[in-house]
Amino acid sequence: MKDTIASLLDQALAALKTQGLVPDDAHPTIKIEATRDKAHGDYASNLAMLLAKPARRNPREVATALIEALPVSDSVERVEIAGPGFINFFAATDAIARIVPTVLDAGDTFGRSLEGMGQKVQVEFVSANPTGPLHVGHGRGAAIGDCLCRLLEATGYDVTREFYYNDAGAQITNLALSVKARIDGLTPENEAWPKDGYRGDYISDIARNYLAGETVDADDQHVTAAADPEDLNAIRRFAVAYLRREQDLDLKAFGVAFDVYFLESSLYNEGKVEEAVQRLIDGGHTYEEDGALWLRTTRFGDDKDRVMRKRDGDYTYFVPDVAYHLGKWQRGFTHVIDEQGADHHSTVTRVRAGLQALEAGIPAGWPDYVLHQMVLVTRSGVEVKLSKRAGSYVTLRDLIDEVGRDATRYFLAARRADSQLTFDIDLARSKSNDNPVYYIQYAHARISSVMRRAESDARPFDLTLAHDNLSLLVEEQEKALMNRLARFPEVVSHAAASREPQQIAQYLQDLAADFHTCYNAVKVMVDDAALRNARLALGLATRQVIRNGLNLLGVGAPEEM
Repeated sequence: MKDTIASLLDQALAALKTQGLVPDDAHPTIKIEATRDKAHGDYASNLAMLLAKPARRNPREVATALIEALPVSDSVERVEIAGPGFINFFAATDAIARIVPTVLDAGDTFGRSLEGMGQKVQVEFVSANPTGPLHVGHGRGAAIGDCLCRLLEATGYDVTREFYYNDAGAQITNLALSVKARIDGLTPENEAWPKDGYRGDYISDIARNYLAGETVDADDQHVTAAADPEDLNAIRRFAVAYLRREQDLDLKAFGVAFDVYFLESSLYNEGKVEEAVQRLIDGGHTYEEDGALWLRTTRFGDDKDRVMRKRDGDYTYFVPDVAYHLGKWQRGFTHVIDEQGADHHSTVTRVRAGLQALEAGIPAGWPDYVLHQMVLVTRSGVEVKLSKRAGSYVTLRDLIDEVGRDATRYFLAARRADSQLTFDIDLARSKSNDNPVYYIQYAHARISSVMRRAESDARPFDLTLAHDNLSLLVEEQEKALMNRLARFPEVVSHAAASREPQQIAQYLQDLAADFHTCYNAVKVMVDDAALRNARLALGLATRQVIRNGLNLLGVGAPEEM
């Protein structure tokens, strides 16, 4: 309908130009928006207000002229002027109802498009340090990142999912020292415990399995514990592999998989960090001061220059990130999105500055970033802070075990990434309309129940009869539901372009609300076969869109609840 109305207005504008009412050089963008109040029609346009100034006329005068110039269309029942000059369109029932066969014919592909034209895009997300179980912040990154990948694939992009393991640096040394301390019989309460050591129960598990000589398979790594309590390097290798496996299992339980696992340590082992640093030095973008090597990031928009190599010879954390992203560019990823926690905000400018200083043809502002805020977990209105296994934070596995994968994924993806999120365990577990994921899934199951009832009553769905009688769907609740269905492709496109999966979550809530309202107001299993089948078709189309939307969120669509 939006395309139809836009075309009608475009033709009307051309007519006004021919009549001399609007100058030929007026080329406003014709925008059509769904109305919030159905008393104002189904769709509205502000075109008249955009044309008022170049036409030197009152907006309502321009609106009147546009309406008079609109071609006749059986898709539009009537058109009205509202307020300062909005043009409101009331869609004809037949036109609205066309969405039902469109959805049923497209099935699982409804809402998908080829907008991306097969362009390669890499999305890096989660990228947790292999120093402990995944926490709820990692879970939010996993949910947002995976949903974003699904949206990009649905809009025609060739997506590569990548996990960057920070398996080098001080935190890995602290992990090894923590396991070594456990092997030596120390506990976190002991004064000899490493100052920056990790304290969760998982450290004891690693120590015990290391001494038992266990073999760990984690992606491309197969590590057998040396069982030597004095070999810190062997302890480090085993501990990293052990936690990588645990994180992989948590992500599998969360329905998240990756195409590429990239190790930070490989950047050092293959000399990629040194190569990038030398390239920056050769380009004249560095200087030495106070025994440290600095990068002139102020040349590329940073507020001050940044240390690259400290006095002790270690590189600061953003340097391997620059080398890593140079590798992404060299791998052919001209579109890269990094989904990370908000604590990485300061990294964005530094990494981009470093990439510009490499003079490798990388455009300014590359890569894109989606940064998510903190997650606060509550139960009975009180913050839940600790996990026995992790020692100091709530883990992703805790949430999955408490409320299930579907609710965890939905709740973690249902808010804008840049807003703080309160995860209410009691709400996520509840089987009530207040729980949005339950409310949406119940709509899907409710429609499935109606279809089963039709079969058991020996009144099975007749697609041909339904198609021939969709014009009978004249109730306001039915029209509202069909209009909502028609918006799904646009919502998918916009959510992908704006990197905002929560738009899908909100749409599904609105769709479920429209369905439940319609279901409660309009009887489906009526004696009139024509009307019954038309309403069953509307239900099937609604179920299909709910399923398609839930799939974009990685959430199941149950047939029964």
